[in-house]
Amino acid sequence: MLYLELFIQGIVQGSLYGLMTLGLTLVYGLLRILHVAHAGLFTLGGYIGVLVTNQTGSFGLALITAMVTVGVMGMGVYKFAYEPLLKRPPFVILIASIALFIASEEIFRIIFGPYGLSYENPPLKGQVEIFGGMKIKVGEIIVIGFSLAMLSSLAWLSKYTRTGMAWRATVSDPDIAQAFGVNKNKVRYLNFFMASALTATAGVFVALLNNLVEPTMGSVPSYKGLAIIVLGGLGNIRGTLIASLLLGVVESYGTIYLGKILDRDAIAFGLLIIVLMIRPKGILGEK
Repeated sequence: MLYLELFIQGIVQGSLYGLMTLGLTLVYGLLRILHVAHAGLFTLGGYIGVLVTNQTGSFGLALITAMVTVGVMGMGVYKFAYEPLLKRPPFVILIASIALFIASEEIFRIIFGPYGLSYENPPLKGQVEIFGGMKIKVGEIIVIGFSLAMLSSLAWLSKYTRTGMAWRATVSDPDIAQAFGVNKNKVRYLNFFMASALTATAGVFVALLNNLVEPTMGSVPSYKGLAIIVLGGLGNIRGTLIASLLLGVVESYGTIYLGKILDRDAIAFGLLIIVLMIRPKGILGEK
């Protein structure tokens, strides 16, 4: 029973990683930049979720508000921070992204205070008995179900719609795609909106499960996210999802068997090293 409970907890954590890191993969796949400021948008989603829920009592409204607001903010990050630097070497955009993330942490600390915010009346706090007396939180069920729905919708969008074809064409060869009538700027804005909306949902759900959102909430996910997209194979969406779930499960079991040797957060890099020693291009990466 303990093993099954650890597995479920790992799937929940992996689902959260998937929501956050899929956005990183979308941005890297399109522009080949490491979007570190993504973690700041993750934290912003958590704050909006708590604030709107406390004011209105509606968690659903809070989730939608976070997705739309953070999605628009992500488009703003591309417009004002990344677009002017696209012709510069990649490390210039990376430095700008890191600076944005550090600045966002300080802004959150100034506006919301250094000690974090919590739900006044935490939603979805009930438990459901599944079998064998084992219980799972309603919030965790929502996390898994919502993650599957969002990621399945994204997979359908990218494979079966004109928007998805335009996105894939822009990734493969932006100049040729533009010559065939694809507006690559619109594709990029939509890409940043979707990526940011996904990470906003992850921030809302992390704040829900922990009943806490604080200015530095994105620090650990920022480096774990980078580790996950490398594990999955840079720019590979399926690889990122597999790596996210794998890391969640490994961390869950690792807290029991490796807790005295490695901190939970160090397990991500331990797994990264092992996988890259065996498969340097990542789980589903190309040579």
